[in-house]
Amino acid sequence: MTGVAGVAGLYGAGHAVHLRADAGDYAPSVLCPGDPRRARYIAETFFDPGARCVNEERGMLGFTGTFDGAPISVQSTGMGCPSAGIVFEELVMLGATRLVRVGTCGALQNGMRLGDTVIALSATCDDSAPLRYADVPGWAPTASFALAAMAARLAAEGDATVHVGPIVTSGVFYDPDPTMVGRWKRVGILGIEMEAAMLYSVAAVKGAEALAVMTVSDLVGEGTSERISDDDLKRGVDAMMHLACRVAVS
Repeated sequence: MTGVAGVAGLYGAGHAVHLRADAGDYAPSVLCPGDPRRARYIAETFFDPGARCVNEERGMLGFTGTFDGAPISVQSTGMGCPSAGIVFEELVMLGATRLVRVGTCGALQNGMRLGDTVIALSATCDDSAPLRYADVPGWAPTASFALAAMAARLAAEGDATVHVGPIVTSGVFYDPDPTMVGRWKRVGILGIEMEAAMLYSVAAVKGAEALAVMTVSDLVGEGTSERISDDDLKRGVDAMMHLACRVAVS
């Protein structure tokens, strides 16, 4: 893992290249959406009034504030493992100890519906970046058990439909092989997304807590896909965010 150790050693704790913030600008618990606009929406909608912008380098917006009085941050990661991995690494450099991915996924299993919430217990690597980072030939990194258990318990108290289980992190959005969907479905994979395996790998290497919580934005079949409407996506994301914020500050 020469590259990982080398970069961390070169810039040192409390310094980052792509997140132009200082140690202490981020709360220990950070929500991590891919979309910068969603980061702003989260800060303005779910945080207590008064959240401040702590990063806008390359348009990757980050904000710090409080949720029910507890410190919390949100930082966008971009799309895919390479982009997200830089952000996860630098958040840890800047003092983050708990990272919660809040995003979307394509659902694979029968009975899953658009707008449902998925809690990822593990994330199979169908992308080489997490494997390269972890310096292993293959693995399925996992969530922090305490966070996953708390999310499942809090979900049971609400009225949202929540699925808990394994997902797969893909390196491609437009997969040229439609047969992959059936193979993932056969082994019980709940959904496909593009960042969680990187999150869980960085957290494992760095000793941080991590959880990925996602809204189902697509129903994916072999060669077919049904996309959620913008209004239904907003409702699904809002339900997911109420859960994720509570887990992040627990």
